[in-house]
Amino acid sequence: MANDWKSRLGVLYSTNPDYQYEYEGQEQAETLDPEAQKLRIGLSRRQRAGKEASLITGFVGRDEDLADLCKQLKQRCGVGGSSKDGEIIIQGDQRDKLLQILLSLGYKQTKKAGG
Repeated sequence: MANDWKSRLGVLYSTNPDYQYEYEGQEQAETLDPEAQKLRIGLSRRQRAGKEASLITGFVGRDEDLADLCKQLKQRCGVGGSSKDGEIIIQGDQRDKLLQILLSLGYKQTKKAGG
């Protein structure tokens, strides 16, 4: 990562020979157990040209674990989706199906949010 010039664009030049660039990459939190996760399942139409998408928020943990959960949900619902920034987006209004799947996976504190 030391030679990744794109992440160092803010630093122009340093005369200090001992200077070490500090990356802004934050430490990822340890993934909580499914029983401790407080997930919310909502419906979103923002920036999707009016199309519906189910939005799962509240995930605490590593990005790899979030991606694994997203993959499982997409496969079991038979639709597309994505995950980033602690959120999972699943195409279509899949809230009821997602709630049942998450409860069966051990996410006991999962709730539907909104109407």
